[in-house]
Amino acid sequence: MIKGFNNVNVYLKGIGIVKRTITVEDGKIKKVSQENHPDYLTLSEDKIVIPGFIDEHIHGANNSDAMYPEYKHIENIAKTVAKEGVTSFCATTMTQSIEAIDAALSNIKEYIESQNPEGAEVIGIHLEGPFISKNFKGAQGEQWILECDVEKFKHFEEVSGNNIKIITMAYENNGKELVNYLNSKGIVASLGHTASSYEQAMEGFQSGMKCTTHTYNAMQAFKNREPGTVGAALTCDNVRCELIGDLFHVSPTAIKILLRCKGLDKVIAITDGMEAKHLEDGQYALGGQPVYVKDGFARLADGTIAGSTLKMNVAMANFTKVIGLSFTQAVDLATINPALNLGIYDHKGSIEKDKDADFAVVDKDFNVYLTVRGGNIVYEK
Repeated sequence: MIKGFNNVNVYLKGIGIVKRTITVEDGKIKKVSQENHPDYLTLSEDKIVIPGFIDEHIHGANNSDAMYPEYKHIENIAKTVAKEGVTSFCATTMTQSIEAIDAALSNIKEYIESQNPEGAEVIGIHLEGPFISKNFKGAQGEQWILECDVEKFKHFEEVSGNNIKIITMAYENNGKELVNYLNSKGIVASLGHTASSYEQAMEGFQSGMKCTTHTYNAMQAFKNREPGTVGAALTCDNVRCELIGDLFHVSPTAIKILLRCKGLDKVIAITDGMEAKHLEDGQYALGGQPVYVKDGFARLADGTIAGSTLKMNVAMANFTKVIGLSFTQAVDLATINPALNLGIYDHKGSIEKDKDADFAVVDKDFNVYLTVRGGNIVYEK
């Protein structure tokens, strides 16, 4: 475990990038000061210490997927995403048979309970489906899509060991009762893979849905006389919006519109990464279906987009170099915002006293040199 960082460039929320010393003790940030501790880690002037990234929506990486019911696959994902500066993530499932989902949930539960110190921390599960729309299924298997059902969700909840933190669902698919239940349990209900009209989406938000899943993708688009799901997401102030920042899923102009409508505090950077992430072009799989990756972009045989190969640090570079955000504005999209969405900002998402000692050391272009989780180095370039 590291003792801390001595007199380095640090991004502190509300202050900016400043010279500070960070003291680490028992996996927590003991203090942020201007003291001198020569025995702590030192960095070159071009390096910046930022909070570790949080990816609330990632299926897999490096030939592993959260649906593969073996411990080694979750561990492989955790170790791989640490290379991107990710210190926390939600292992994200797919719409498959109940038996396949159960096996995946049970495996992720086992991994979480093992408290494996390698790589990034699995902070919970993102249940994507099966309560979604057949009309906007994307790369999800249509034969396994179900109507929203509280009892079926309770079953998934039990199998997961109460580790489900967020669920992607279609509100119009008889979802009101399920949203009410999720609210009572403190689980984030996210509107996605949905055919909901503007009115249905707004009803969902008013019922307590707090988020939209990979906004713009797999939902009713905005039209001048039918604003759709996207129109509701853009205009409902208290809803946060996930965004895949690879500039392929969503155009730079649409990203700018989302940021202007929502404000920087309501947009959450995700990767929606699948097993081809960190690998070469070729044939892979997602949700039991073959996926073809060409030029880094993943599609089903019919051309449907199937997750991404996006790395979180690359998304950050896209936000600064193409979208025009500042360095710290981009960082917030993958740290503070997901932490607030998942209800974990009391111990993650920023560099403050008593929070988890989760850091990424990057340069201004978001190249990652060091990733620290709970005070332990989990990746070093």
